[in-house]
Amino acid sequence: MKAEYDPSSHIDYDDDLLINVGLSPDEFALEARLLLATQLYEQGKLSSGQAAKLCGKGRVDFLYALPRIGFPISNMRPDDADLEIDFARHG
Repeated sequence: MKAEYDPSSHIDYDDDLLINVGLSPDEFALEARLLLATQLYEQGKLSSGQAAKLCGKGRVDFLYALPRIGFPISNMRPDDADLEIDFARHG
């Protein structure tokens, strides 16, 4: 069963945009979803698993895609890393 059209899940663009970025409509949709998922992951609004699901990838594939678009694999802040290291050392 096909879902009804939901304008909140659609991005309008001209064909010129696809020509400029060199992507097919399907490739553009995948890239847009990846970029959105990456941004939400980077902001800490989504876990890596949630972001992966949003862009239709497995968690590991999502994480490996991040450097290609200029994002670090981890969204851990320095304070979080310090806490994790302290926990690993002292339990």
